[in-house]
Amino acid sequence: MSIVFVAPAHAQQASAQVLAKQQQANTKKMKVDIWSDVMCPFCYIGKRKFEDALAQFANRDDIEIEWHSFQLDPDVTPQPGRDVYSYLAERKGISDAQSRQMHDNVVAMAKQVGLQYNFDKAVIANSYDAHRIGHLAKKYGKGDAMEEQLFRGYFTEGKDIANHDVLAAMAKAIGIDEAEARQVLNSNMYADAVAADIQRAAQIGVRGVPFFVLNNKYAVSGAQQPETFLQALSQAWKEYEKDNPKLTIVGGNATVCEPGGECK
Repeated sequence: MSIVFVAPAHAQQASAQVLAKQQQANTKKMKVDIWSDVMCPFCYIGKRKFEDALAQFANRDDIEIEWHSFQLDPDVTPQPGRDVYSYLAERKGISDAQSRQMHDNVVAMAKQVGLQYNFDKAVIANSYDAHRIGHLAKKYGKGDAMEEQLFRGYFTEGKDIANHDVLAAMAKAIGIDEAEARQVLNSNMYADAVAADIQRAAQIGVRGVPFFVLNNKYAVSGAQQPETFLQALSQAWKEYEKDNPKLTIVGGNATVCEPGGECK
């Protein structure tokens, strides 16, 4: 049998405030911050390896992932018709043949984690606007989905990740209003956010990407094997859980009064 009573308005309000604070505490998640660049082949591979580890992690539902901007080549300009092989050869001072061998090695690594890299299609582009659209996606909790769109677009589909039409279409594909995406791309919005990410990376000593920071205490550099990520997750979780203990309910179910005035 249920007994319903009407509590005073101020009591209901106080109860709601307490419940909201309790819910916020109980839904807090351990943070994993990831710095990457859209044009970094090891970042996409690292994403897959981390996802593999996360799938094996018992507390995966209590992990919050946030992607951060990093530019490996902030000064790169569009080079229509040029392939990535000759571009890398020039940058590193190696032969085209050596560059192709390096790319072939990366293709093989990507294949091991289920990714198909098509460097013959790759378009040389600056990733700056892609990072800005990534910050728009984070606003709606879709940062990871946007990273996936950008990585797949660049490495597999041969899309120009500096092209505003391409980026707007990617945003639309994950449920972001295309008009808002174009508003961002046609302005300087999120420039400060990109700069802040890059500055923070420098402050914590990020020299290359991908770079993972777990619970603001443990760092993992590079596209490590899933077992390395899993070990890092487990160690970080132990400390997180110690600092953020969850309430343990004892005694089983008993009569309670719930918000809204219903007692059972």
